Amino acid sequence: MTLADRIHEFLQRLTPLTRNCLLTELERLEMCEGELPGSAEILAKLRAEFRKDGSTQNRVGNPSRYFFAPLELVLVDGAPEHGNSGQIQRGSLAAIWEWITRDLLPTMARDYIKKIDELTAASNEREARQVAATFQIKVVKSLEGRLSSPDGAEQTRKKLAAYTASRAAYGDLTKMLSVLRARDALAKFNDALPAAIQKFDDARVAKITALLNAFRKTHAEEIPFALALVAKRLKAHWQLIRLATKAAASKNAADIAATPYAIAVSMVLDRLEDRRSALRIALKNNRVLVSRELLTEIYDTEYALQVRIDLLDQSDWGVRLDSLMTSIATLVEAEVKRFPDNVGHVLGSRRLRSHDSLAGRLTYLAYKGRDAVSGGVKKLIRQPAKSRA
Repeated sequence: MTLADRIHEFLQRLTPLTRNCLLTELERLEMCEGELPGSAEILAKLRAEFRKDGSTQNRVGNPSRYFFAPLELVLVDGAPEHGNSGQIQRGSLAAIWEWITRDLLPTMARDYIKKIDELTAASNEREARQVAATFQIKVVKSLEGRLSSPDGAEQTRKKLAAYTASRAAYGDLTKMLSVLRARDALAKFNDALPAAIQKFDDARVAKITALLNAFRKTHAEEIPFALALVAKRLKAHWQLIRLATKAAASKNAADIAATPYAIAVSMVLDRLEDRRSALRIALKNNRVLVSRELLTEIYDTEYALQVRIDLLDQSDWGVRLDSLMTSIATLVEAEVKRFPDNVGHVLGSRRLRSHDSLAGRLTYLAYKGRDAVSGGVKKLIRQPAKSRA
């Protein structure tokens, strides 16, 4: 028996759901650790079964697709080993679904799957969505009870670990619970946003802030998901920090951290961490043009954080940014050193850091000068009348 035959026989012993979960896990490890020895044949077999269109995006069956539908607004592809505020990894869904159907509510899940299969066969989309909504409520109630105690939470972690080695899976499960609780409010908030935000000026920031304030009155814990929906509309992801800086008494990191939307800064750093992972993979695969685009976004984000937040280096945000940029610099340096000194490398070009140019530095000084004037006016306005006399 050939190796290919033995692999095929092994895979056929697994359930379709387990094979799909295995594919997701292998792709996650491939992204995080590079090529896995001996996995090419297995990946090819599984992708032929589950990725009919040749994509690497995880596809779920009808029952789970209906169940996870409210999450579509905040789902992201990729396989980072860190949790992203306001986002859920699509790759976590297969493991979560297997845990729900095998461990959390196996009997109810079996009935739900049977009903959904019948309704989809009859093309009854409306009732299928209603059945899914009912099952979502049952899962939410069960999860609330399960995760309310430390022991229950720990048992859930251990059970999930049987289906995936991803450290983000448990966090994605808790985020799924939050999204399902606020599904209607998030859908309403999403519908109120413009399709795209070409210019995130003060007027637009004020309008979005008003929407966020209304949402926060009833769903304060779900603010990161609302912010993620805003970020999807922005031309540059780093612009999200304006929702925090505009709400602050000053540009100092401590004042920004005290605002209701301070987590926007952490979310921008999450994105930066994602870009670092993507850069590492692009460099490993010699995709220089992709690496250049990623590096340009990284440098733009670094500059935006430094210019818009004062005393950044004295904050946890600054410490995290410094760590990220140090590791990114190490990646770039290793790539550039592969070439002789007399051969220029596109990733070593100063043009990628346009903010280091004379025009860039003048823009920086002008921005800081405007902030100083604006801050002085704000302080004067807040002073009592007697103190100004």
